[in-house]
Amino acid sequence: MVMMERQLSAQAAAPLLSVQGLSRYYGARIGCKDVSFDLYPGEVMGIVGESGSGKSTLLSCLAGHQRPDAGGLSYNGVDVLALSEAERRRLLRSDWAYVHQNPRDGLRMGVSAGGNVGERLMAVGARHYGQIRDTATDWLGRVEIAAERIDDRPSAFSGGMQQRLQIARNLVTAPKLVFMDEPTGGLDVSVQARLLDLLRGLVRDLGLSVVIVTHDLAVVRLLADRLMVMKSGHVVEAGLTDQVLDDPQHAYTQLLVSSVLQV
Repeated sequence: MVMMERQLSAQAAAPLLSVQGLSRYYGARIGCKDVSFDLYPGEVMGIVGESGSGKSTLLSCLAGHQRPDAGGLSYNGVDVLALSEAERRRLLRSDWAYVHQNPRDGLRMGVSAGGNVGERLMAVGARHYGQIRDTATDWLGRVEIAAERIDDRPSAFSGGMQQRLQIARNLVTAPKLVFMDEPTGGLDVSVQARLLDLLRGLVRDLGLSVVIVTHDLAVVRLLADRLMVMKSGHVVEAGLTDQVLDDPQHAYTQLLVSSVLQV
């Protein structure tokens, strides 16, 4: 019901992110080719596929970490590819956020937990120390990190706690668009389940628009409204998540779904 409401709401709005024929090559090898889709406000788009399918390359191009070789990318009607480096970085500090698979890539390991969250606030203009610390404390609680750990460094945290801290650091400024690269990868099953419940609640409560890349179909079934399946750099199937997973049309999607069912 919640996903259906989000889909109906999205249909009445203009796209937040519009992707047209995006392609990226590594010499003669295809990273991703001719990918097109629209992402609407409050919608979660899942991208799945095996290693080497092109999903991480696509996410990297969408988030501005790599420049595509062809195609168009617009955010709120603005041509992202025409932005200067400074404008792109400003966008990544304010409207956008990126959650890495390895939380160490998204955290300052030598800075306290509160400092990691506070840095993001300061990047968008916050200056009052007391308010920054209060907001950081609140967000640590929201991601289930005890307030008394605010001065601990991330290196003292478990992998699951580091990932939750990275999520707090990214979401504290209420970004409109969040990119997630295998956010539950490398975690124990019980830790994954807890993190997924946390992410689902935050996506719902904050009305986030999300592009999430994963090889785990259970993750997209729980989080994503729509789904794209990639193979060898191409999108081979796309549609509503439940429709794609419950009635896959492409042979590759059928193989992915059946391999999960056989585990």
